[in-house]
Amino acid sequence: MASREVASAKRRAGLTRDRVLRAAIQIADKSGIEWLTMRNLAQKLGVEAMTLYYYVAKKDDIVDGILDLVVSEIEPPSNGGDWMAALRQSAISAHKVLLRHPWACGLMMSPARIRPARLRYMESLLGRLRQAGFSAEMTHHAYHALDSHIIGFTMWEVGYSTGIRALPDSGAQLRQELALDEYPYLVEHMEQHVKASDRKDNAGGEFEFGLGLILDGLEKFRVTPARREPARATAPRPRLRMPAAKA
Repeated sequence: MASREVASAKRRAGLTRDRVLRAAIQIADKSGIEWLTMRNLAQKLGVEAMTLYYYVAKKDDIVDGILDLVVSEIEPPSNGGDWMAALRQSAISAHKVLLRHPWACGLMMSPARIRPARLRYMESLLGRLRQAGFSAEMTHHAYHALDSHIIGFTMWEVGYSTGIRALPDSGAQLRQELALDEYPYLVEHMEQHVKASDRKDNAGGEFEFGLGLILDGLEKFRVTPARREPARATAPRPRLRMPAAKA
């Protein structure tokens, strides 16, 4: 019994919260977030499940922690230079990060999962839009257009790619069965998919095409570029009471 306790203590000595979370990310990346359990995580780390509670409160704490780490990988938009280039670079970074960790897309859409790293990313994006010259109203619309493209396109790409890989012939049979006279444009479209997947320089091409349309469209709503500070909430001024007139 004593030897088991000593061995357990040695394994625990090498653990940190960061190491626990990094192992959790590896499980989620490889098998999906549904495979992230305390038992599976403990097995990966070579410890008892109860040992994990030295570093995390519960599974929800782990999920929040790994989402924070993933969002922290995203490159925020730079403050200087061209606003469009800065937002483009940040959006491409976000897309690549979420492709590496596709399970994070759904979690980022949950209001209950808005963590510090997500708040910092949102603040940097909103601030860059305001500083570029967008009004508060247009910043609101621009943020949601960019965010929905990043997350939505990534979820579509992951789902589509997973579905295609699940087909034994990667969709070749379906393309052969489509009647050209009945679905001429669909056949043409599917051929473009094949050509795009064969091109080595197409990485991110469709995502960046849509991103470019959004950024180009936003330009016409931009006003004079200037640093725009958000409105500060101010306490109401106390009313001055006039002294009562003497009788």
